[in-house]
Amino acid sequence: MTSIEQLKAARESALSLTQHGAPQATSNQFFGVGPITDMALNEVDARQLRFEFDAWLEENYPKLDDKGNRIGSFTTAEIGRGMHRGYPADKVLNDMMREIHRYFGFPKANSMAVGLGGGHSGFTAAALHLMTANDPSQIVYVDTPKPESEEGKAGGFFRQSWGTQLTELQRYAANGDESRILFAEGEGAIPSASFLLEKGVKLFFGVGHETTGATTYTEQEIRNLLEWVDANPEAHHAVIDATSLLGAMPWSKDLVDGVLTKCNMFMPFQKAIGGISGYFIVSLTKPALARINANQKDPAWAIPRQLKIAVPRDAKAPLSSEKTTDLGPIYDAEKDQMLGGIINTFSTLAFAETTFAVLRNERMIGDVYTLNARSKANRDLVNQWIDNSELFELGVSNTDSRGAAVTLLKVTDKDITDADVHNRIIVKSKQMLGYEGITHTDGAHEKGLDVARYVNAFPGSPGDYRAWIGGIRPNEDITALLDNIQYCYQRAKIAVLEELLAEQGETVESAVSASAGADVRLDDADRAYKVLIADLVGMVFDADGQADCREVAAYIKSQGGKFHFGSVSEAGDLEKGKVHFFYQPSLSREDELLAETGEGQYDAVIAAATFFPAESKFELGGVRIGAGTGNMGSASWGGGNGEGGVAPLMNTPSFNSRATAQAAMKALLKVLPDLQVSAMHDRVVAGDFDTGKNLAEFPTTKLEGKKLAVVGYGNIGREVAKLGAAFGMNVSVYARPAHQKWIESEGFTFASSIVEAVQDADVLSPHTGLGAFNTETGKFANSDIINAEVFSAMNHGAVLVNYDRGEVVDIEALDAALASGQIRYAAIDADLFKDPETGALSGPMVPYRNIYEKHVDKMELLPHAAADTEHVSRVEGAKQAVDQILSVIKYRKVVNLKGDLPEGYTDGGAKTVNGVGKVNSSSVANLSDEQIKQLADSATQLAAYWGAINATKDADKRAALVAKYTEMMVLNSNIYGTLLAQNGLQGPFGN
Repeated sequence: MTSIEQLKAARESALSLTQHGAPQATSNQFFGVGPITDMALNEVDARQLRFEFDAWLEENYPKLDDKGNRIGSFTTAEIGRGMHRGYPADKVLNDMMREIHRYFGFPKANSMAVGLGGGHSGFTAAALHLMTANDPSQIVYVDTPKPESEEGKAGGFFRQSWGTQLTELQRYAANGDESRILFAEGEGAIPSASFLLEKGVKLFFGVGHETTGATTYTEQEIRNLLEWVDANPEAHHAVIDATSLLGAMPWSKDLVDGVLTKCNMFMPFQKAIGGISGYFIVSLTKPALARINANQKDPAWAIPRQLKIAVPRDAKAPLSSEKTTDLGPIYDAEKDQMLGGIINTFSTLAFAETTFAVLRNERMIGDVYTLNARSKANRDLVNQWIDNSELFELGVSNTDSRGAAVTLLKVTDKDITDADVHNRIIVKSKQMLGYEGITHTDGAHEKGLDVARYVNAFPGSPGDYRAWIGGIRPNEDITALLDNIQYCYQRAKIAVLEELLAEQGETVESAVSASAGADVRLDDADRAYKVLIADLVGMVFDADGQADCREVAAYIKSQGGKFHFGSVSEAGDLEKGKVHFFYQPSLSREDELLAETGEGQYDAVIAAATFFPAESKFELGGVRIGAGTGNMGSASWGGGNGEGGVAPLMNTPSFNSRATAQAAMKALLKVLPDLQVSAMHDRVVAGDFDTGKNLAEFPTTKLEGKKLAVVGYGNIGREVAKLGAAFGMNVSVYARPAHQKWIESEGFTFASSIVEAVQDADVLSPHTGLGAFNTETGKFANSDIINAEVFSAMNHGAVLVNYDRGEVVDIEALDAALASGQIRYAAIDADLFKDPETGALSGPMVPYRNIYEKHVDKMELLPHAAADTEHVSRVEGAKQAVDQILSVIKYRKVVNLKGDLPEGYTDGGAKTVNGVGKVNSSSVANLSDEQIKQLADSATQLAAYWGAINATKDADKRAALVAKYTEMMVLNSNIYGTLLAQNGLQGPFGN
């Protein structure tokens, strides 16, 4: 028995080899030998592929009236319900046979039979038709060991089945002679041409390669076979199992062409390109057809009806008339038609799916020579990987004989010498490769990776894993497969070793970490971290008339932090291992700020409107409550753009987006609709109004139908656009071209320039922010973008609502536009600062005040109140800012990064208010199972309705569907739209 120390050492080694987690996943987890893959990457891709097939089917199989005019399309459902004969079934079958024949390069002189069943049925059909017991000169060679020989027994039942069937045909036939069948000494070997000629072989069966043993024929073996065929082309017939060979022939082009031209090949078609199959295909040369017809003149045995490819010439005399392939279920490529009819009931949809798969395969990969080359490249990749592995070797030792469609791997682990333990590990490794996973000795479950299903090796074959590696698979999938097999073997080994240790009374900690996937703490437990909060975090007043910060203070405490009023200089000793927040919302002037922050007294800062000079120092970062970061001027993160520096700059976008947008709409609604509310109110109060007589004195126009131009498609701009649309306004949005598809998807009009956006607009609402600061010009990028050209493009008497940044408007142009009446009203919300000692005013509102006296009744000026006075927005924004600071300090993870990511930090992505800003992956990840089911159910109903309406061209039938199902469609449309809106799943997307 292996010692406990040896078991522990082997386990520790396996743990070390898997410490970095699972490798890259395969793009498609199905590696079994049939069906292989349709190249679908996942469930979404697979369902979209189903829809793509439905659309292709409807496009290619029209319904025709009695004059041949197209009047609609056959659908998947109709063909599934329809008959297997007549139109369109006959065309579907003919199309499939043509595309298979064409794509795989069979010469037009060769015909192709089709029949019910898979590869074994194809072999049986070929054997029953080409072999005869009534010709003593027909010697048959099979490239497998003789059944029940020692070599044969080693292969198990499956690999003996081919030779067994041929033997039984000869054994039980009246004139049969088993000695006419020659068997190979080893599996899948083709002897020399001279050997075959010397033995008088007339019929060769190549069935011992590839699928089970992961072998293929070498180039020399193929040359041997073709040399033998060429010695007597009319009498020498080679039958090849192309199940795994088609599209995976790793030989020179002349040999590939030779095999396709001179050999008879059978296969269940799905093996080569994926898809669904319940039928076999046999490609037949003209000499082979002649041999079949000759055999039918003196048949050695009855052929089951479902396998017949030679049928009676006289339908009224099925027993006595001539049997011929001229009327069988055979495709004649020279005539491009099926000869005779189909005897058996096939799935017409399976035929159509095959045609679709062939064409899609050709479009995505290329011609069959490309497919062969990809298969060979995948085989070479396996060889290279194995050469660098100490744990694995290939089941096929001869490099030239290794298959290009299937690979066979076996484990040679020096730690594991017991065969039963080896098998236990292999079984568990396949659970890890699949979806089942492994339960460890302490009950902890290790999730299956679901990266490689059906990788079982056939009994008797020299391997532990067998997998399809043909050209249908991308190169990177092969590496991923091998890496995952290795990883899962090691994880399974760990679990089995834990079981062996437990059997010896030794308990070890489970290999499954309870904290797997959790963030790792990187903060210093011996350090007290200090964070400055420099603005109000509550916008309502308490009983003492003070702004109430209790909600944020309580939140900080709930997150394990400490909340302090006042400066860190007054705090005394601070508890180590804690994050301390110091609340000083009254800081304002530069001298005050630098006195408090210029020496790096705080590790980080949370701010809203306070402007921080470059000299203020924060080693671990800063968060601005809100979207912009122009006020965050510290050089610690490179200034307001966050470009450079040692610390990360962050913001909390979207919290005040709706508040700002609603305030902007409030400003607009004061003037539009232009109903004279105050005058009417005064007259009503004075009793000086008669509704019937006086209403005509106050005509107005509604917002609906007017044009709103929004400049910028950030969180606030989008919210303003949505509100405008809700009022029935026509919304035009100017933004970067990358936003165009999202803007248009929400029903807005995309404009490629500001002037284009404002052309004939009644209202303009800019929301671009200041943009980057240009040190050479001393201006921000978006300064003065709303200028005279913009105003002149608008309708006369338009309205400007600038609740963005004061600097974006050219003041001189606005002054002129207000004077001329081009702009009837301007509502402005911008910062205004007052020096407490001198009373001097500063900030972007000053220029507006300078022109106000000339336009008293045409302007409304606010001190940047829209974004910063709403209590809930400020509190929730502050809470998120706290979370972001804690994430940076504890985990070095940066959420809502602005600018550059400093060294030593990881990007934690974006986080916004539900429904505001961009939709991201977490928006869906946070949905409940019930919500997902509701969305799936309603979407399915909608897809069924619109798919049916689109496919139904007959006006009466379409009207009947509309009458019956439209109520269902509208209900599900409402449900779907509401669920999307409630869960923040509408708008632009961005991770």
